[in-house]
Amino acid sequence: MLEIKKHGIILSPTDLEFENFAVLNPGAYQDGETVHLYYRAIDTKHQSSIGYARLKGPTEVVERWQKPIIDRQFDYEIQGVEDPRITKIDKKFYITYVAHDGKNAVTAYAVSSDLKKFMKRGVITPQLHYHDVAKILEEATPPLKDSYFFFESYYEEQAGEGVLLWDKDTLFFPRKINNSYALIHRILPDIQICYFNKFSDLASTQFWIDYLKNMPKYVVLENKHWFESRNIGGGCVPIETEAGWVVIFHAVEARNSGRVYHAAAALLDKDDPTKVLGRLHEPLFSPTLDWEISGFVPNVVFPTATSIFGDSLYIYYGAADRYIGVAEVSMSNLIAEMLNPANNHKSPKT
Repeated sequence: MLEIKKHGIILSPTDLEFENFAVLNPGAYQDGETVHLYYRAIDTKHQSSIGYARLKGPTEVVERWQKPIIDRQFDYEIQGVEDPRITKIDKKFYITYVAHDGKNAVTAYAVSSDLKKFMKRGVITPQLHYHDVAKILEEATPPLKDSYFFFESYYEEQAGEGVLLWDKDTLFFPRKINNSYALIHRILPDIQICYFNKFSDLASTQFWIDYLKNMPKYVVLENKHWFESRNIGGGCVPIETEAGWVVIFHAVEARNSGRVYHAAAALLDKDDPTKVLGRLHEPLFSPTLDWEISGFVPNVVFPTATSIFGDSLYIYYGAADRYIGVAEVSMSNLIAEMLNPANNHKSPKT
């Protein structure tokens, strides 16, 4: 049994106009004893920007900006820039974020050399109508499960006819794999991986059409356990260890009373991340505290970032879409638990 220690809330909403409703779902970059947090901030109009805080060690906030570090700018993000994840690749820092225009949710990215000034580079997920994507996926071999097409119908009903593919939870691996860049993303209900040679590939409609035709072979993780009954999605930037890539992600349990968001974990092969070496068959942690159970969206722990101090893995997460909390687990124990054959974690994708 893994021991999880929750350290409580480290960031709450303030009286500042840009974050006076909620703060949640941060990305993090660790530089020695310093952790840079980039978090989603929501105002009372339910518009999102990205705030910044600096931590000394895993939990002590020593700096917090009074204004957004990244704000809404273009039509495709006019309602919000949301859920940032940050990765360092070579000497550059890449932030991915959900760009929301009030109807469509796509992923865009920005680049920095100093962690403070970011240059936006545009949308990197498919700008294709969900209905058209469903037609492409119908031709995929081997065939995809029915729930892919359920979500197409769901979002057309919820957001309206002509809605673009909702492709969220996108984050880059921190290095190339087999000479290609790699990203994790989430086309409901599973987690997929995408390889590309240059960032301009991601702006190509034809690139994505070709990818979608072959998407079954790029599915990394499927929802297979009781706490993943609705869907799963990317969480934290993959952590490279001797044993493989440690991936912390979120899992959504469907209940008649509403959804419950859990934290989950898997271990992927370093050279071929589509190979799952181990996986927890129970949640890493779940909403159990009052501020995780009650909030803007109840029953949510949504892991999005990590830091490592010694053998301790600190996981930063949005709680009930209102606060930012942090949980701690032993990295070595987590890896051992995922690799333990007695738990029957190693199994083919189902």
